[in-house]
Amino acid sequence: MLIINRRRFLQVGSLASASMFMPRFLKALEKDKMVPPGNKVLVVIQLSGGNDGLNTVIPYRNDIYFKSRPTIGIKRENALSLTDETGLHPALVGMKSLYDNGSVGILQNVGYPNPDRSHFRSMDIWQTGSTSSEAWSNGWIGRYLDAQCKGCDKPVQALEIDDTLSLALKGELEKGLAFKDPNRLSSGNDRFMNDLLHQHPSGGGDTHHNVDYLYKTMGSTLSSAAYLKDQFKMYKTKEDYPNTNLGTSMRTIARLIMSDISTKVYYVSHGTFDTHVNQLNSQNVLFKQLDDAVTSFTKDLQANNRFQDVVVMTFSEFGRRVEQNASNGTDHGTANNMFIIGGGLKEKGLLNDGPDLAQLQDGDLQYKVDFKSVYATMLNKWLGADDKAILKHDYPLLSFV
Repeated sequence: MLIINRRRFLQVGSLASASMFMPRFLKALEKDKMVPPGNKVLVVIQLSGGNDGLNTVIPYRNDIYFKSRPTIGIKRENALSLTDETGLHPALVGMKSLYDNGSVGILQNVGYPNPDRSHFRSMDIWQTGSTSSEAWSNGWIGRYLDAQCKGCDKPVQALEIDDTLSLALKGELEKGLAFKDPNRLSSGNDRFMNDLLHQHPSGGGDTHHNVDYLYKTMGSTLSSAAYLKDQFKMYKTKEDYPNTNLGTSMRTIARLIMSDISTKVYYVSHGTFDTHVNQLNSQNVLFKQLDDAVTSFTKDLQANNRFQDVVVMTFSEFGRRVEQNASNGTDHGTANNMFIIGGGLKEKGLLNDGPDLAQLQDGDLQYKVDFKSVYATMLNKWLGADDKAILKHDYPLLSFV
C-alpha cells in the first residue's frame, strides 16, 4: 500500500495540476530556443475584492459625485487630470504618464447583465466568462488553452504567479501552471520523488498501477518545472522593481517574457480592494503598489523593445456603490472600469463615455460594455484565437487592439 505524506504530496501536486499540459509544450520549446519580438502576450492583473471605479477614474466636475461622497470624493485639485471632466486617482502617477504617452486605454461602465454582488459568484462569472445565470467549471483562459493546444504544432501556455491556480486558467482538457518563484519550482521535490522511488519501486500488477501513474505524472511535472526554472535564468532585469508582492510578480513576468519561453498569458492578483471602511487610505496604498509595479514593468519592456508586443489588462469582480457608507467606505456595486496598457494599442485614452450618475439602477451604475466583449477582443485580435468557440457566444469586438 502506498502511503505518502499529505503535505509533501500537495506541494508537488500543485505542479501536477498542469502536468498533462506542461511537459508536451515545454519539450517542444526545447527545439525553438529564441522567441523573436512579435510574440503577443497578455498580462491580466486581477484587482481582487471589488475596486471602486469612481475613485479610480474620477468625474470631478460632477456635483452628484461629491454629493454622494462628501468625505471620500477626490477633488479636482488632487486628481491627475485627464480631461476637463475626468481625472485619475492621485496615486497613479506612472499610469498617468503612460496615458499621456498614448499607452493606456480606459474602458468605463464595464459589467454584465443581472450583476451579482457576491465576491465569489461575481469572480466566478468574470473568470469563466459565463453569464450570471450560468455556472461553468472551467475558465476562459483555460478554454483558450484547450482550443490552441489541441492538435496544433505551436505550443502556447498560461502561467499564474500565485500559489494556487485560479479558475480562469482551468480548461476542460488543459490547465495553466501556478507558481510564485521559478527558482523554487523544483526545490525539495526531487528529493521527495527519489525517496518515493526507493520506497516503492515500480513493477507490474494492479498493486503498482497507481504508483506507476504517480511516477509518470510527477516525474514529467518535475522535468517541466526544472526546464522552466532554467529558462528563467536567461534574463536578469536591470530595472528596479518595488519590493512588494506585486512588484516581485511583475518582475518575474518580465523576466519570463524576455526569456525563450513563448508564454501567451500571464495572470496575477492584487488586493484586496474590499474597501467597506477607510477607503481613501486603503485604496491609496494599493494603487501606489500597482502603479510602482506597472511602471517598472513597462520600463523593462520598453528597454528591451517588447512593449509593443504586450497588453496589460486590469479587472475587478465588480465596482462599488455610488454613495459612500457610514464608515468612510463603499459597499459592493456593479459596473466598473478596466485599464488596457500596451505599446501597440490602436485606440488610447478614454475609450467610451463615463458613468451617468443621474441614471442609476438601485443606487448602482449601469453597465454599457459587457466584459466578455473585452475578452473576445483580446482573444480574437491579440491572441489570434477563436473567441466564439472559447466564450461559447458571439460578442461584439472592440477596436482598441
